[in-house]
Amino acid sequence: MIHYKTSEEVQKIKESADILAKAHGEVAKHVKVGVKTSYLDKIAEEFIRDHQAVPSFKGYGGFPASLCISVNEVVVHGFPSEYELKDGDIISIDCGVFHQGFHSDSAYTYPVGEVSSPVLDLLRATKDSLYLGIEKAVFGNRIGDIGNAIQKFVEAKGYTVVRELVGHGLGKNLHEAPEVPNYGKKGSGPLLKDGMVIAIEPMVNLGTRNIVQERDGWTIRTADRKPSAHYEHTVAIFEDRTEILTSHKYIEENYKF
Repeated sequence: MIHYKTSEEVQKIKESADILAKAHGEVAKHVKVGVKTSYLDKIAEEFIRDHQAVPSFKGYGGFPASLCISVNEVVVHGFPSEYELKDGDIISIDCGVFHQGFHSDSAYTYPVGEVSSPVLDLLRATKDSLYLGIEKAVFGNRIGDIGNAIQKFVEAKGYTVVRELVGHGLGKNLHEAPEVPNYGKKGSGPLLKDGMVIAIEPMVNLGTRNIVQERDGWTIRTADRKPSAHYEHTVAIFEDRTEILTSHKYIEENYKF
Protein backbone atom coordinates (compact mmCIF):
# COMPACT_ATOMS: atom_id res chain seq x y z
CA MET A 1 0.00 0.00 0.00
CA ILE A 2 1.26 3.47 -0.91
CA HIS A 3 1.13 5.98 1.94
CA TYR A 4 0.34 9.46 0.65
CA LYS A 5 1.74 12.28 2.76
CA THR A 6 0.09 15.49 3.88
CA SER A 7 1.88 18.77 3.32
CA GLU A 8 2.75 18.79 7.04
CA GLU A 9 4.31 15.33 6.76
CA VAL A 10 6.29 16.33 3.68
CA GLN A 11 7.60 19.32 5.63
CA LYS A 12 8.86 16.97 8.36
CA ILE A 13 10.60 14.83 5.75
CA LYS A 14 12.14 17.99 4.34
CA GLU A 15 13.49 18.90 7.78
CA SER A 16 14.96 15.42 8.09
CA ALA A 17 16.45 15.83 4.62
CA ASP A 18 18.10 19.10 5.62
CA ILE A 19 19.98 17.35 8.42
CA LEU A 20 20.89 14.61 5.97
CA ALA A 21 22.23 17.06 3.39
CA LYS A 22 24.41 18.76 5.98
CA ALA A 23 25.68 15.40 7.28
CA HIS A 24 26.69 14.50 3.72
CA GLY A 25 28.47 17.86 3.51
CA GLU A 26 30.47 17.14 6.67
CA VAL A 27 31.50 13.74 5.35
CA ALA A 28 32.47 15.24 1.98
CA LYS A 29 35.14 17.36 3.67
CA HIS A 30 37.01 14.18 4.59
CA VAL A 31 36.73 12.09 1.42
CA LYS A 32 40.38 11.90 0.40
CA VAL A 33 43.26 9.50 -0.12
CA GLY A 34 44.33 7.75 3.10
CA VAL A 35 41.09 8.20 5.04
CA LYS A 36 39.52 5.08 6.57
CA THR A 37 35.91 4.55 5.57
CA SER A 38 35.07 3.82 9.23
CA TYR A 39 36.13 7.40 10.03
CA LEU A 40 33.61 8.76 7.51
CA ASP A 41 30.91 6.72 9.23
CA LYS A 42 31.89 8.15 12.62
CA ILE A 43 31.62 11.71 11.30
CA ALA A 44 28.15 11.09 9.87
CA GLU A 45 26.76 9.44 12.99
CA GLU A 46 28.07 12.14 15.32
CA PHE A 47 26.66 14.91 13.14
CA ILE A 48 23.24 13.28 12.86
CA ARG A 49 22.94 12.58 16.59
CA ASP A 50 24.19 16.07 17.45
CA HIS A 51 21.15 17.36 15.52
CA GLN A 52 18.66 15.34 17.56
CA ALA A 53 18.17 12.81 14.81
CA VAL A 54 18.97 9.12 14.32
CA PRO A 55 20.87 7.39 11.49
CA SER A 56 18.19 5.47 9.57
CA PHE A 57 20.47 2.65 8.52
CA LYS A 58 22.14 1.74 11.81
CA GLY A 59 20.49 -1.41 13.09
CA TYR A 60 18.10 -1.60 10.13
CA GLY A 61 17.75 -5.32 9.49
CA GLY A 62 20.99 -5.76 11.41
CA PHE A 63 23.04 -3.29 9.34
CA PRO A 64 25.98 -2.28 11.54
CA ALA A 65 26.67 1.32 10.49
CA SER A 66 25.23 4.75 9.79
CA LEU A 67 26.54 4.88 6.22
CA CYS A 68 26.50 2.40 3.38
CA ILE A 69 29.99 2.86 1.94
CA SER A 70 30.55 1.16 -1.39
CA VAL A 71 33.97 1.38 -3.03
CA ASN A 72 34.74 0.73 -6.71
CA GLU A 73 32.93 -2.46 -7.81
CA VAL A 74 30.63 -2.45 -4.78
CA VAL A 75 27.22 -1.25 -5.96
CA VAL A 76 25.49 -0.64 -2.61
CA HIS A 77 25.27 -1.78 1.03
CA GLY A 78 29.01 -1.90 1.67
CA PHE A 79 30.20 -1.76 5.29
CA PRO A 80 32.47 1.01 6.61
CA SER A 81 35.78 -0.59 7.57
CA GLU A 82 39.49 -0.02 8.16
CA TYR A 83 39.95 0.25 4.39
CA GLU A 84 41.92 3.39 3.50
CA LEU A 85 40.82 5.22 0.37
CA LYS A 86 43.32 5.03 -2.48
CA ASP A 87 44.10 7.28 -5.39
CA GLY A 88 41.79 6.32 -8.26
CA ASP A 89 39.01 4.85 -6.09
CA ILE A 90 35.38 5.82 -6.33
CA ILE A 91 33.21 5.72 -3.22
CA SER A 92 29.43 5.74 -2.98
CA ILE A 93 28.13 7.12 0.31
CA ASP A 94 24.47 6.40 1.07
CA CYS A 95 22.88 7.81 4.20
CA GLY A 96 19.45 8.11 5.80
CA VAL A 97 18.16 10.27 8.65
CA PHE A 98 15.18 9.64 10.94
CA HIS A 99 13.84 12.84 12.53
CA GLN A 100 10.42 13.78 13.92
CA GLY A 101 9.09 10.37 12.92
CA PHE A 102 10.14 10.48 9.26
CA HIS A 103 13.02 9.21 7.13
CA SER A 104 15.00 10.82 4.33
CA ASP A 105 17.52 9.08 2.09
CA SER A 106 20.20 10.19 -0.38
CA ALA A 107 23.47 9.04 -1.92
CA TYR A 108 26.45 10.42 -3.82
CA THR A 109 29.44 8.80 -5.56
CA TYR A 110 32.81 10.55 -5.25
CA PRO A 111 36.02 10.14 -7.23
CA VAL A 112 39.09 9.95 -4.98
CA GLY A 113 42.27 11.55 -6.27
CA GLU A 114 43.04 10.97 -9.94
CA VAL A 115 40.29 8.80 -11.42
CA SER A 116 40.36 7.52 -15.00
CA SER A 117 38.29 9.35 -17.60
CA PRO A 118 36.01 6.36 -18.36
CA VAL A 119 35.09 6.07 -14.68
CA LEU A 120 34.52 9.82 -14.32
CA ASP A 121 32.24 9.62 -17.35
CA LEU A 122 30.28 6.83 -15.62
CA LEU A 123 29.83 9.02 -12.53
CA ARG A 124 28.65 12.00 -14.56
CA ALA A 125 26.22 9.92 -16.61
CA THR A 126 24.74 8.28 -13.51
CA LYS A 127 24.29 11.63 -11.82
CA ASP A 128 22.70 13.09 -14.95
CA SER A 129 20.36 10.10 -15.15
CA LEU A 130 19.10 10.82 -11.64
CA TYR A 131 17.88 14.25 -12.70
CA LEU A 132 16.39 12.90 -15.92
CA GLY A 133 14.42 10.44 -13.79
CA ILE A 134 13.29 13.25 -11.51
CA GLU A 135 12.07 15.21 -14.54
CA LYS A 136 9.61 12.37 -15.18
CA ALA A 137 8.52 12.13 -11.53
CA VAL A 138 5.53 14.40 -11.99
CA PHE A 139 1.86 14.18 -11.11
CA GLY A 140 -0.01 12.08 -13.67
CA ASN A 141 3.00 10.16 -14.94
CA ARG A 142 3.75 6.58 -13.91
CA ILE A 143 6.65 4.93 -12.14
CA GLY A 144 7.73 3.32 -15.42
CA ASP A 145 8.32 6.76 -16.92
CA ILE A 146 11.05 7.41 -14.35
CA GLY A 147 12.90 4.15 -14.95
CA ASN A 148 12.52 4.42 -18.71
CA ALA A 149 14.22 7.83 -18.75
CA ILE A 150 17.12 6.57 -16.65
CA GLN A 151 17.55 3.36 -18.60
CA LYS A 152 17.42 4.92 -22.07
CA PHE A 153 19.98 7.58 -21.16
CA VAL A 154 22.61 5.34 -19.58
CA GLU A 155 22.24 2.44 -21.99
CA ALA A 156 22.69 4.81 -24.93
CA LYS A 157 26.10 5.59 -23.42
CA GLY A 158 27.02 1.92 -23.19
CA TYR A 159 26.41 1.43 -19.47
CA THR A 160 24.11 -1.05 -17.75
CA VAL A 161 21.39 -0.63 -15.12
CA VAL A 162 21.18 -2.88 -12.07
CA ARG A 163 17.77 -4.58 -12.11
CA GLU A 164 17.63 -6.35 -8.75
CA LEU A 165 17.92 -3.16 -6.65
CA VAL A 166 15.46 -0.29 -6.93
CA GLY A 167 14.35 2.99 -5.43
CA HIS A 168 11.39 3.09 -3.07
CA GLY A 169 8.78 5.06 -1.26
CA LEU A 170 9.64 6.34 2.20
CA GLY A 171 8.18 8.25 5.12
CA LYS A 172 7.46 6.79 8.55
CA ASN A 173 9.26 3.71 7.24
CA LEU A 174 12.60 3.74 5.46
CA HIS A 175 11.25 1.50 2.70
CA GLU A 176 7.63 1.78 1.60
CA ALA A 177 5.66 1.13 -1.56
CA PRO A 178 6.05 1.74 -4.42
CA GLU A 179 9.27 0.25 -5.74
CA VAL A 180 10.99 2.63 -8.18
CA PRO A 181 13.05 0.65 -10.73
CA ASN A 182 15.76 2.33 -12.78
CA TYR A 183 14.44 0.65 -15.92
CA GLY A 184 11.01 0.14 -17.42
CA LYS A 185 8.42 1.05 -20.01
CA LYS A 186 6.74 4.40 -20.44
CA GLY A 187 3.23 4.44 -19.06
CA SER A 188 3.70 1.38 -16.85
CA GLY A 189 3.53 0.98 -13.10
CA PRO A 190 1.74 2.91 -10.35
CA LEU A 191 0.32 6.34 -11.09
CA LEU A 192 2.21 9.27 -9.54
CA LYS A 193 -0.22 11.09 -7.26
CA ASP A 194 -0.28 14.07 -4.95
CA GLY A 195 1.48 13.28 -1.67
CA MET A 196 3.79 10.54 -2.94
CA VAL A 197 7.34 10.64 -1.56
CA ILE A 198 9.88 8.43 -3.30
CA ALA A 199 13.62 7.85 -3.38
CA ILE A 200 15.00 7.73 -6.91
CA GLU A 201 18.43 6.10 -7.01
CA PRO A 202 20.05 4.96 -10.25
CA MET A 203 22.73 2.28 -9.83
CA VAL A 204 24.72 2.08 -13.04
CA ASN A 205 27.59 -0.23 -13.97
CA LEU A 206 30.53 0.24 -16.31
CA GLY A 207 30.37 -3.43 -17.33
CA THR A 208 27.75 -6.13 -16.92
CA ARG A 209 24.50 -5.38 -15.10
CA ASN A 210 24.86 -8.66 -13.18
CA ILE A 211 25.56 -8.46 -9.46
CA VAL A 212 26.74 -10.74 -6.65
CA GLN A 213 25.95 -10.63 -2.93
CA GLU A 214 28.93 -11.17 -0.65
CA ARG A 215 28.90 -13.63 2.25
CA ASP A 216 28.19 -10.85 4.77
CA GLY A 217 24.61 -10.86 3.46
CA TRP A 218 24.70 -7.14 2.63
CA THR A 219 27.49 -6.08 0.28
CA ILE A 220 26.45 -6.09 -3.40
CA ARG A 221 29.17 -5.93 -6.05
CA THR A 222 29.30 -6.19 -9.83
CA ALA A 223 29.80 -9.72 -11.12
CA ASP A 224 32.69 -8.62 -13.36
CA ARG A 225 34.22 -6.37 -10.66
CA LYS A 226 34.01 -3.29 -12.86
CA PRO A 227 33.04 0.03 -11.20
CA SER A 228 29.49 1.00 -10.30
CA ALA A 229 28.04 4.45 -9.51
CA HIS A 230 25.04 5.41 -7.37
CA TYR A 231 23.24 8.72 -6.81
CA GLU A 232 19.98 9.28 -4.95
CA HIS A 233 17.45 11.94 -3.99
CA THR A 234 14.22 11.87 -2.01
CA VAL A 235 11.46 13.70 -3.91
CA ALA A 236 7.87 14.70 -3.13
CA ILE A 237 5.20 14.79 -5.81
CA PHE A 238 2.43 17.37 -5.67
CA GLU A 239 -0.33 18.09 -8.13
CA ASP A 240 1.35 21.32 -9.20
CA ARG A 241 5.06 20.51 -8.79
CA THR A 242 7.75 18.02 -7.82
CA GLU A 243 10.14 19.00 -5.05
CA ILE A 244 13.58 17.50 -4.41
CA LEU A 245 13.66 17.25 -0.60
CA THR A 246 17.27 16.13 -0.22
CA SER A 247 20.23 18.13 -1.49
CA HIS A 248 23.77 17.59 -2.71
CA LYS A 249 24.52 21.28 -2.24
CA TYR A 250 26.72 20.86 0.82
CA ILE A 251 28.62 18.01 -0.80
CA GLU A 252 29.35 20.05 -3.90
CA GLU A 253 30.44 23.08 -1.89
CA ASN A 254 33.19 20.89 -0.52
CA TYR A 255 33.80 18.38 -3.30
CA LYS A 256 34.06 19.28 -6.97
CA PHE A 257 34.89 17.02 -9.90
